[in-house]
Amino acid sequence: MPELPEVEALALDLKGRLTDRAIVKIHVAAFSALKTFDPPLSALEGTMVDDVTRHGKYLDVHASGLHLVLHLARAGWIRWRDEVPTIPPKPSNKNPLAVRVVLDNGAGLDITEAGTKKSLAMYVVRRPDDVPGLASLGPDPMTDAFTIEVLADILQREGRKQIKGVLRHQGTIAGIGNAYSDELLHAAKLSPFKPANSLTDAELQTLYAAIRDVLGDAVARSSGLAMSELKGEKKSHLNVHAQTGKPCPVCGDIVREVSFADSSLQYCPTCQTNGKPLADRRMSKLLK
Repeated sequence: MPELPEVEALALDLKGRLTDRAIVKIHVAAFSALKTFDPPLSALEGTMVDDVTRHGKYLDVHASGLHLVLHLARAGWIRWRDEVPTIPPKPSNKNPLAVRVVLDNGAGLDITEAGTKKSLAMYVVRRPDDVPGLASLGPDPMTDAFTIEVLADILQREGRKQIKGVLRHQGTIAGIGNAYSDELLHAAKLSPFKPANSLTDAELQTLYAAIRDVLGDAVARSSGLAMSELKGEKKSHLNVHAQTGKPCPVCGDIVREVSFADSSLQYCPTCQTNGKPLADRRMSKLLK
């Protein structure tokens, strides 16, 4: 799933490609992707792209007073095409293409979604806050306004909730997902199951530094990369996420996993849980 660093890089790449270009046509191949009807999709035809920005995990294409907002969800991605086919795409459950944006120079974007679970979302709105999920976003952890005091207030407010879930909840903090919550908790040497309001002052300082450093480093590495390079860049710098069974690059212990119904987390016992493996609750139920 694209998270804050990748979406930031996508916005930068798209800004360079789209600014001052006209949108000629938008073809929707997966009708479930379009979540709005007013303004109509056709209102974007003939508009000029003024800017591309990011809100949490959302991409926002500013076009002549309208906003084309995209949420790539778990399996969505954007591919640049120097030349798009002249024949409009046909709707197909087997085709990963969800949306095609055609520009005035014949180039364009293919917005795709792999897999059968279709969660990719596209909105055409007059204001970004007209998108429900965007309007309820928490603070962006890469802004100057996200201070250690803001983080402390969030953790106290969330009480005994597990810190992993708090970090990746978009209404609490915007932009951090499953992968980077694993990574920054590993960097902060904190258990993913630790209650949010139980951090000591030293642990709070360490977590805040990890959020800024892990995300900041990922943004810096991704900046300037073409969208085709971003997935590989992310995977090559993960220490624990999706690294189950491999040695921790910090201590050499084996990275372990806890599985849930539709996701999993990875962690290092030595670095994060005083050497104690966490119970894999899904496996425990299967063994009963």
